[in-house]
Amino acid sequence: MPRPRFCLDVTYALDPSPSGVALYSRAIAFGLAKAHRDSRFTFYFRPHRYFKSFGAQLPPNARRGFMAPMGSLFHGLNQRLPRFHSGPAVATFHDLFVLTGEYSTPEFRARFAHQARDAAARADMVIAISEFTRSQVISLLGVEPARVRVIHHGARALAFPGGAIHSGASTVTALPDKTARQKVILNVGAIQKRKNIARLVEAFEAVDPAWRLVLIGSSGYGAAQIHARIAASPARERISVLGYVTPEELAAWYARAMVFAFPSLDEGFGMPLLEAMTAGTPVLTSTRSALPEVAGEAALLADPEDTGALVHALQRLTRDEELRARLSRLGVERARLFTWEKAVDQTWEVYRDLLAIRGQVQ
Repeated sequence: MPRPRFCLDVTYALDPSPSGVALYSRAIAFGLAKAHRDSRFTFYFRPHRYFKSFGAQLPPNARRGFMAPMGSLFHGLNQRLPRFHSGPAVATFHDLFVLTGEYSTPEFRARFAHQARDAAARADMVIAISEFTRSQVISLLGVEPARVRVIHHGARALAFPGGAIHSGASTVTALPDKTARQKVILNVGAIQKRKNIARLVEAFEAVDPAWRLVLIGSSGYGAAQIHARIAASPARERISVLGYVTPEELAAWYARAMVFAFPSLDEGFGMPLLEAMTAGTPVLTSTRSALPEVAGEAALLADPEDTGALVHALQRLTRDEELRARLSRLGVERARLFTWEKAVDQTWEVYRDLLAIRGQVQ
């Protein structure tokens, strides 16, 4: 029996401005190809991205395609599967906010809800990026618990100035010098309703006026109302809206900020938490969705829909240097638990288990 070929949907992996799914797709696809040089991979691109992919270099054991090879194990990295694939299939689920909240347009929610239900029904195995997402896949999509594995994200390597630290098995980053910190509250993520930016702005208005709020991320659903709220804020002169920034610029802001605030309403994981923790930036986040699971005991948690709770948490962090120092230390330790090497190894285990069930040689 021939060795199986592994086909991964990397449609978003080569995004020039990557975030979320794009970062995950690249880390898993390229990580698997590097870790298993004797295996054959097809990097699958949906038609609208296929021809654009030719400017990118792929690993030597991977070829590009817009059709999944017959009999290959297909991994849908963004909770969808090709319509006509009939071989073994794995689907990664990141979140299900399309089923639980009005955080996008009705058309978007309807389209992605259909894709999610289809992938959940046809996948032999499902990878959930958190226990929270796993619980939603089981309860909202009716997937048998035995078919769902949790594989957490890793922490992205960002080049921080300062001395070297290890945030993973082989990922070396650098911890910012504490003397470089400024009175900056940083938020990283799209300017959209789900990220709870308007309420963060309202809470920030109650913070000592010596502090600044810096918002990094592209605009998304509900951005117009959020920008209007910022424009009307009495603290407008202390709020910077930077849009999408390069990884180098992002690392510099993580290094500069004294507080990282991420009071999102719904997250399947929350990559920015790990990035902030890797930088040693004290974290304030939400009591909702997967965020407590990722943060553990290394962050200050607050109800994201309680403005008073957010005010109290921000005031604590901006006033209490000892609390910031403790959360900084705990955050660095916490981030070390999440590595892309671990995620790649656990994903490969899912492939092996599925092929064993199918009676195929791996």
